[in-house]
Amino acid sequence: MQNCNHLLMIQPVNFGFNQETAANNTFQRNTKENVQQQALKEFNDFVALLRVNNVDVTVIPDTTEPFTPDSIFPNNWVSFHADGTVFLYPMFAENRRQERKPHILKSLQEKFSISTMIDLSHHEKEGLFLEGTGSMILDRENKILYACISPRTSLALLKEFCALTGYAAVSFYSKDMNTVDIYHTNVMMSVADKFAVVCLESIADKKEREKVINSLQLTHKEIIEISLPQLNAFAGNMLQIRNIENELLSIMSTQAYNSLAAEQRTQLEKYNRILHSPLYTIEQAGGGSARCMMAEVFNKQKLK
Repeated sequence: MQNCNHLLMIQPVNFGFNQETAANNTFQRNTKENVQQQALKEFNDFVALLRVNNVDVTVIPDTTEPFTPDSIFPNNWVSFHADGTVFLYPMFAENRRQERKPHILKSLQEKFSISTMIDLSHHEKEGLFLEGTGSMILDRENKILYACISPRTSLALLKEFCALTGYAAVSFYSKDMNTVDIYHTNVMMSVADKFAVVCLESIADKKEREKVINSLQLTHKEIIEISLPQLNAFAGNMLQIRNIENELLSIMSTQAYNSLAAEQRTQLEKYNRILHSPLYTIEQAGGGSARCMMAEVFNKQKLK
């Protein structure tokens, strides 16, 4: 199944501008203010919106120590799979490596069945990184992953992940308006059950662009194309999920929603209802948006 029924979200306690990640995350803006209070409000309002729409969300509060200003984005360090496997990933920023906190994994093991844990974090010593479902957009039904190569997404580690999981990789380079490598694939692309949102103009190489288009068409995805300005508004950073009533929902930020044209919204609404929540502080200081905040949990839930 492409869409999960459960989400993991980490409630921030020390959210703020992360100088270590700003080296290659051009979406970040340093407000030079204490943004934790506003980020916490945005987080709580987002969770409340999901829950009122019958989405099952496991919220685990972060800890004050060690200092992890980006812990609100758990999908980069962990991914969950229907066969019971959990992957832990190597992270570019040293302070983000501290997000793999034992209390989070312990809480999840109490609620969900975990049969195998595969830890790739040892590659950090080699300077090789693969930041989870930020780096990789997983078409779980067709066992295809899409990935733009960047300092945070190693081609060698993509190959290792594919060898471990049986996925086939569609890799390419994606640039922003200043021709800088886009740091994570999930800001320029989202794959749902029957459609894909993608900023094709960010893929400069014609052959690579055609490779992505052909793969999506062969798997019967309607391509909903977004522009570079929409990418900058996090329109690519959306996620399709299922609520407990099995209703499909596309989740995004209010900034992303407002950037979409009426025709694009209509295209999306053919397939699912849209939910959006204001995440302006988190987007500005953290350089990530709604999809980054949600780690999909495909593992079976334990009986109470």
